[in-house]
Amino acid sequence: MPNKNAVKVMIDGKLITLGGYESEEYLQKVANYLNHKIRELTESGGYRRLSPELKSLLLQLNIADDYFKAKQQAESLESDMETQNSDAYDIKQELVAAQIELKKLQAENEELKRKITG
Repeated sequence: MPNKNAVKVMIDGKLITLGGYESEEYLQKVANYLNHKIRELTESGGYRRLSPELKSLLLQLNIADDYFKAKQQAESLESDMETQNSDAYDIKQELVAAQIELKKLQAENEELKRKITG
């Protein structure tokens, strides 16, 4: 079982200890992501005037929005990959059929050559 890590990070100017089985770098990346989202919201008008509860809710909504957009993109990429795999399979089948036809035509050609020279 991997070791649990604890990392002190700054989130929105507050020192917080994050814990988890992920690497310290990953936990720091999560904190950086949160700080980035908070900065984005802080730069928008009116955010500073909201209550802490509404600020938290708005941050959660923005993170959920990022999650669903990333999930949709991943699903789209998976679908594209499946289509490409299917297309590649079809092309391989066509190649095999063409190789079989080529061998058949080569054999016919050899047979015709023997008849002509024979």
